[in-house]
Amino acid sequence: MTVNPATALKVDLAGNSYYFCSAGCQSKFKAAPDQFLHAKVAPAPASISSDAIYTCPMHPEVRQTGPGSCPKCGMALEPEAPSLDSAEDPELLSMTRRFKVGAGLSLPLLILTMSELVPAWNLMALLGNGWSSALQFLLATPVVLWAGAPFFVRGWASVVNRSPNMFTLIAIGTGVAYTFSLVSMLFPSLLPAAFTMNGHAPLYFEAAAVIVTLVLLGQVLELRARSQTSSAIRALLELAPKIAHRLDAAGQEADVDLAEVQVGDRLRVRPGEKIPVDAVTIEGDSHVDESMLTGEPDPVRKKSGDAVTGGTVNGSGSLVIKAEKVGAGTLLSQIVQMVAQAQRSRAPVQRLVDQVSAWFVPAVVLVAIVAAAAWALFGPPPALAHALVAAVSVLIIACPCALGLATPMSVMVGVGRGAQAGVLIKDAAALERLEKVDTVLVDKTGTLTEGRPSLRAVVPLAGFTEQQLLAHAVAVESASEHPLARALVEGARSRGIDSPAAVSDFGSDPGLGVWATVSGQTVLVGNALLMDRYAIPAAELAVAAETFRARGETAIFIAIGNKLAGVIAVADAVKPTTVRAIKLLQASGIRLVMLTGDNRQTADAVAADLGLDEVIADVLPQDKAAVVVRFQRQGRVVAMAGDGVNDAPALAQADVGIAMGTGTDVAMHSAGVTLLRGDLRGIHQAITLSRATLRNIRQNLFFAFIYNLIGVPIAAGALYPVFGWLLSPMIASAAMSLSSFSVIANALRLRRLHLDTPESLDSGLGSRV
Repeated sequence: MTVNPATALKVDLAGNSYYFCSAGCQSKFKAAPDQFLHAKVAPAPASISSDAIYTCPMHPEVRQTGPGSCPKCGMALEPEAPSLDSAEDPELLSMTRRFKVGAGLSLPLLILTMSELVPAWNLMALLGNGWSSALQFLLATPVVLWAGAPFFVRGWASVVNRSPNMFTLIAIGTGVAYTFSLVSMLFPSLLPAAFTMNGHAPLYFEAAAVIVTLVLLGQVLELRARSQTSSAIRALLELAPKIAHRLDAAGQEADVDLAEVQVGDRLRVRPGEKIPVDAVTIEGDSHVDESMLTGEPDPVRKKSGDAVTGGTVNGSGSLVIKAEKVGAGTLLSQIVQMVAQAQRSRAPVQRLVDQVSAWFVPAVVLVAIVAAAAWALFGPPPALAHALVAAVSVLIIACPCALGLATPMSVMVGVGRGAQAGVLIKDAAALERLEKVDTVLVDKTGTLTEGRPSLRAVVPLAGFTEQQLLAHAVAVESASEHPLARALVEGARSRGIDSPAAVSDFGSDPGLGVWATVSGQTVLVGNALLMDRYAIPAAELAVAAETFRARGETAIFIAIGNKLAGVIAVADAVKPTTVRAIKLLQASGIRLVMLTGDNRQTADAVAADLGLDEVIADVLPQDKAAVVVRFQRQGRVVAMAGDGVNDAPALAQADVGIAMGTGTDVAMHSAGVTLLRGDLRGIHQAITLSRATLRNIRQNLFFAFIYNLIGVPIAAGALYPVFGWLLSPMIASAAMSLSSFSVIANALRLRRLHLDTPESLDSGLGSRV
């Protein structure tokens, strides 16, 4: 006996594998965790790992080792982990083989039984009643008992697990038709007169066989369509090369499988090749195409010490890199895993579907019984035969599978389409909430702007020089990770100014500034509020500061030895795509509000340039979440977009947090949506995707509900009193098979959804997929 502690208990008995459901997948069962829940599962093909975890697209909480069928809905399980394994789905191979056999035997059976409608070609009359019945039995039996065997296995499992589903209805319907025909052929005297017409009891061998064949066709079409929903993940996986050129200690190069690369390995990347892992460049100089992440078509120069990302494409130069993140740790792998998990998540709207589905199959069985009773009591002769046809048609045409697939298929395709466009959705709940968003709060630095401020001007007061000002500022700011601090340090160093002075007693207050002791003097670097805290008058530089703010620049005061020393102007360039993104969102009816810790005048200047009407300035980092709450209390559905560590609480508080992929890991983990390219137009894309996906879900649910609302009464014989129509079980079977396929086909339309704006982002991930 072998045990997989993460999922299910696997027991090998007499060469066969049996599975017991884990505690995590028994939410709908009145069963103990160790109670048998799965039918026998065929051994996995050699090309599929025996340790692979499989899950159900409709019930992601159902997980087991190896392929099989879901104990709740009977559907074929799918591999949970995305893979580029080219081996065909074993379930699809099995269903295809069974369908071919079923079609090969059902076609002559159908010709035989339908020939009696053409007197000149009546094969039934030529063979005689006995031989024609025997031939029907011989043709139908392999189809029903072998080709349709999976349906009976799943139908029985649904009864054992008290989870009736589509296969419950199929098994009952085909089983009743085949068993009645067998009894009618072998023991006709046992049947009451109400079953016979002209002394002969009807046979439904062809109906049972054709139903099985059509359901098999539906399964084949469905499995093929379902495989297309993971095309986005496969395209992401294909961004990584399969091999890497590893260098040994002597500098000798050897090709190794990507899975063999370890942290610390030195790898060579030749011109035009994809970079295999996340790494740092240690030799060479080249330009790397990072458009898969950034959407920017221009290659980025990489030299020694620069970081490179797995899946990006090297240019014309040769690079030697040192692996820093490999396997599941690479950014590309994390993106793939995030997309896969989101595709398996359940949208809140699914709760309604689950409640309906729980009552659906029992209701259908009840309708079938009522229809049979009505036909038996009030129908024309042969009354019982008509009752049987009506009951079987009702059981076959009803398809809870279409209802159950309506939401998860749309979510899977929608999340995948978003990944193609660089919009990563964390889960289905975030996708659903995003549709209702009417207010977007946007952090300024790193979201509306590049997040790379630059030093613009230095104004020292009398008694201080520009060099002194910058040297002391660099000494203090070198210990800070704030973007403005980095801008100040880099700007000073570009002017040849660096501070070797010893720094002690460093302190900071987000939203105010930083301070430290430099060469025995207290140095303050921050805004006017920091100066006020230390009772240092800043009025002398008020005019200069106002001039900077009027230009949209941030004024940073510097005090040395408790004396105001000067003011420095730092500005962060607005992203080229920001204005276009704002117009798109405003045109979509979204209320946009800029949040910033900047002074009101600076914030208003930036907002005026961007065309923003609402600005909340002087917001301390710890107060951003409170701003979100304030809008939520007004009844607004709020999305918060940011990129920094200080944005994480607000991102978590918002109805939907939107993180820039160019920002910090903390921000991305706190958000429901991540924009890989850091492009604000991605918010418009995400909202467009959400609205399209929810619209697609509603269409699917409408199709599923209206199909059953119309189909079940017709199958029960509602049109017979008016038109004399009684639906054939074969036609009911074809309609049932097509219902699931139509839902999946409608969901697949999302793959062609146009998310890109007129100023296209087609240089990014979307063009590669």
